[in-house]
Amino acid sequence: MRSECGGKTGTRAGRPAFSLIEFTAVLALIGLLAGAATLVLRPIMAKGKQNAVRGEIVTVKNAIELFYTSTGRYPTSQEGLDVLTKGTDGHPEQYLSKVPTDPWGRPYAYVEPGRGGQPYEVICLGKDGREGGTGENADLTSADLKEPAAK
Repeated sequence: MRSECGGKTGTRAGRPAFSLIEFTAVLALIGLLAGAATLVLRPIMAKGKQNAVRGEIVTVKNAIELFYTSTGRYPTSQEGLDVLTKGTDGHPEQYLSKVPTDPWGRPYAYVEPGRGGQPYEVICLGKDGREGGTGENADLTSADLKEPAAK
């Protein structure tokens, strides 16, 4: 049977198409490339989250030091970091607009006094949310941050 245009009906004459095997091979190759990219990028993303934690801890430390300057004391462990979202008599503005959460969605821990003679310590428990750990699960604390050298 011929159509009015002179070609066969029901065929794809002149239009190449992928076979099911070719299509499956391309999908498998894309999957392999995506898996390889994930393996390469995962440590970079973990390092980025740890760097974000360090930056947020510095921000919290600055707010705590400003609180100390205004009140003459550090927040107690019972007050925690929530006290920094309120003003004081000596500093009517908030020290922090909100208490930050770590990249894994958990609030930072605060203890007063801190370990090693520190007046306080701000703590992120890492990806696993438990004390200790290595890599992504390692704890990061304000005591771990190096203070800038005095000029």
